[in-house]
Amino acid sequence: MERSLIIVESPTKVKTIKKFLGSDYDVRASVGHIKDLPKSKLGIDIKDNFQPTYQVLESKKKVIADLKKAAKAADTIYLAPDPDREGEAIAWHIAEEIDGKKNIYRVLFNDLTKNTMLAALSHPRKLDFDKYEAQQTRRILDRLVGYQISPILWDKVRRGLSAGRVQSVAVRIICDREEEIRKFVAEEYWNITALLEGTLPPPFEARLLRIDGKKARVANAEQSNDILTRLKAAPFVVHSIEKKETRRSPAPPFTTSKLQQEASRKLRFSAKKTMATAQRLYEGVELGEEGPVGLITYMRTDSVRIAAEALNEVRDYIHGEYGKDFLPAKARFYKSGRAAQEAHEAIRPASLNYRPKDIKSHLTNDQFRLYQLIWNRFVASQMNPAVLDQTTIDIEALDCLFRAQGSVMKFPGFTILYSEGRDDSKEENGFEKSLPDVKTGETLNLLSLTPEQKFTEPPPRFSEATLVKELEENGIGRPSTYAAILSTIQDREYARLEGGRFHPTELGILVTELLVKNFSTVLDVAFTADMENELDMIEEGKLKRIESLEKFYSSFEKDLKKAKAEMRNVKKEETPTDLVCEKCGNPMIIKWGRNGKFIACSNYPACKNTMNFTQDENGVINHVSSEETTTDTDCPECGRKMVVKQGKFGSFLGCSGYPDCKTTMAISLGIKCPEKGCTGEITEKRSRKGKIFFGCSNYPRCHYATWDKPVPESCPECGAAFLLEKYDRKKGRYRACSNPECTYQDKTRR
Repeated sequence: MERSLIIVESPTKVKTIKKFLGSDYDVRASVGHIKDLPKSKLGIDIKDNFQPTYQVLESKKKVIADLKKAAKAADTIYLAPDPDREGEAIAWHIAEEIDGKKNIYRVLFNDLTKNTMLAALSHPRKLDFDKYEAQQTRRILDRLVGYQISPILWDKVRRGLSAGRVQSVAVRIICDREEEIRKFVAEEYWNITALLEGTLPPPFEARLLRIDGKKARVANAEQSNDILTRLKAAPFVVHSIEKKETRRSPAPPFTTSKLQQEASRKLRFSAKKTMATAQRLYEGVELGEEGPVGLITYMRTDSVRIAAEALNEVRDYIHGEYGKDFLPAKARFYKSGRAAQEAHEAIRPASLNYRPKDIKSHLTNDQFRLYQLIWNRFVASQMNPAVLDQTTIDIEALDCLFRAQGSVMKFPGFTILYSEGRDDSKEENGFEKSLPDVKTGETLNLLSLTPEQKFTEPPPRFSEATLVKELEENGIGRPSTYAAILSTIQDREYARLEGGRFHPTELGILVTELLVKNFSTVLDVAFTADMENELDMIEEGKLKRIESLEKFYSSFEKDLKKAKAEMRNVKKEETPTDLVCEKCGNPMIIKWGRNGKFIACSNYPACKNTMNFTQDENGVINHVSSEETTTDTDCPECGRKMVVKQGKFGSFLGCSGYPDCKTTMAISLGIKCPEKGCTGEITEKRSRKGKIFFGCSNYPRCHYATWDKPVPESCPECGAAFLLEKYDRKKGRYRACSNPECTYQDKTRR
């Protein structure tokens, strides 16, 4: 009997695949990449057509030995890493390392169902050289940029910094938005709303839309008061009524970027968490006696294509579950973006036999929520539109035109299952707001006129969802890279997430300024998008790797030479101040250190006095005291008093006996930990990426933690010891009870 070897990337897939295929198939895992460029040097021979030098990873030598042994016992070898460029590179490297004389084929598993795997094995392919070339080109470009710009930053700013062909552009996008916000000047405007009543209830609101036929622009209180004075005695007459039926169509099934955006909006998942959870759903989850089952299709895709058999399955499901009214006469077909890989499918359930509610007990909470999101979006995408009755009433009062809008759901369609999230806090305009029956020419009763002062707002900082959207719309990166980009810019301390929004750090702004000035092409959004298009062309066989690399490097090499000689040397910069060193009397200067700017004595190294500082908008320097304030807290190790110290992440408690005793503690909020039997207190902490959270001082004995800030106010409903300060796009800041079983929320926005 002929024996076959299947090699996949992940060990998790092995069990899922073995369940469906018989003993004639030996299934092994490479556990990701087995080769890479060397870490200690560039690894690219620029003079020899940018030839890369790959090395077997030290951690994979035993894996390769096992694969070689398994290959010798096999008649046919199927290489089945993930169906993307990275998977193609892994397959290529495996083929190079094992016995090349065997029958070696490439197979693509878009999902891990039996039918898909058997179909792929019955139609094996050759290794795709063009796809491998595209991956190599990207890897070489990233190495050329990262390994040649980063040392310049080490020399000019500080050691350990990094630059990246895509990550640096992402940081620039964040910094550019921050600059827009900084320069933004708010403008005052006023909304005027009339509360009106016709002959039939209920009363309804109409907003001032036009004045003398032009768009209403009420700039200040004086103009607002003038309009109110004129209109108080004026008749409000119905000018026109428009009623029409409108339809809202469902969104297409998920691509990678759309999944990351929706998981961020609806589930509060980071892009990294979304992809890790989706990976498990794709590779297989243990479903009790049934064993491991791959629940979704491949999760790195920019295509919205749906296989014919999946369309038939979902249409049958909709008809059986929801009835014929919710099923369109024909299946819906969605158009993918220009650069989408149509060989891939959208992200969807691999089989509709596994309904989320039926397998919930076998999934973690995160897996269930993400799987349900994918399921609902896919099924809804093939349902009938929602139908709404929309009414618009225009009302005239002197030279002013007021408008009231309302719409009522006539048929819910796909919305019974899924509605797409929003990036802003705006409600659907008048949705589910009915208006009374009025007649054209009818004079309405004015109950009140309400002016509301408003101010224009700057563009919002990027959330994970909106940054992924921005990257996608600008053609920066690809589905497989978004999560890594967002993680890297935080790991490198170029940006941090606060309140769910990206803020550039001082370091991120500085590095971006230097790179934009010295490597304007590499940091250009349009250029980076063009490079992604070139990678697509290489994969399609329309462009050669060497052509793309030569064109890029001809100008990049000139920028490198110029930057080495001319880039601003931040390390050596010393900005004078009016402050005088209290230890030796010499002037103090501003310098740049590992943790940002600081003030130091100009008499260094004879005097090593330093201090932290803040600087206001006018450039005035304020000294942040570094004096250690003694507290009443005893050191748990030696009994001496703890003192308040300043560190990289703000204030903390340190033992006054330092350096003999190096005990440190977080500063308590003065709130007892709510966990039963715990004697700890809640303290402010920072995650590895610098994100603030609040946890018990007794960690790791107690794992209580929350992202919401505890407030030392007892709940007026259940008496819980403290409230939590929360934020919602629609509600703004508000306070809620810390007891998860209590529904108390205060009514005052904060």
